Amino acid sequence: MFLENTIHPNKRKGSIEVICGSMFSGKTEELIRRMKRAQFAKQKVEIFKPSVDTRYDEQKVVSHDSNSIHSTPVPASSNILLLATDVDVVGIDEAQFFDMGLADVCNQLANSGTRVIVAGLDMDYLGKPFGPIPALLAIAEYVTKVHAICMKCGNLANHSHRITKEESLVLLGETNNYEPLCRDCFVEAIK
Repeated sequence: MFLENTIHPNKRKGSIEVICGSMFSGKTEELIRRMKRAQFAKQKVEIFKPSVDTRYDEQKVVSHDSNSIHSTPVPASSNILLLATDVDVVGIDEAQFFDMGLADVCNQLANSGTRVIVAGLDMDYLGKPFGPIPALLAIAEYVTKVHAICMKCGNLANHSHRITKEESLVLLGETNNYEPLCRDCFVEAIK
């Protein structure tokens, strides 16, 4: 019997997509592109970002190229569940700054039929897995790893090298605090 397709023929199929990579690799740009395509297709979308991210705008998700889309800043991943009711597509930017409950939140959304698109740094400035991203990578149906260009040698970069002496894990910034580096240049820089 082939009942699985006949029981709920119009049921939405949820999924999790993760866009990850270093700083300046185009993660937010790709998130915005996918969300705008969903809007163009008349899907109901909602975009969230951590409320600590106020670099470019308090309300909007903004890429380094100044593309933007309206978002809702939230202090914790659990707030996303409360605000993402009756939505076709949920976008989440700067996912590395959310708490470890983000993977469960994304799973719940996807299990209820929502397409979830998450963008974030996969490694911190020390080259270690960052926040909830590893858990999200494990449960995602689709993973896109984007790369910047190494500022030292021009190869593909996958590390976000901090060029200031600040040692706190979370330091919001851009080219004045970080530079993208390839593996070899990163290893050389942290010696």
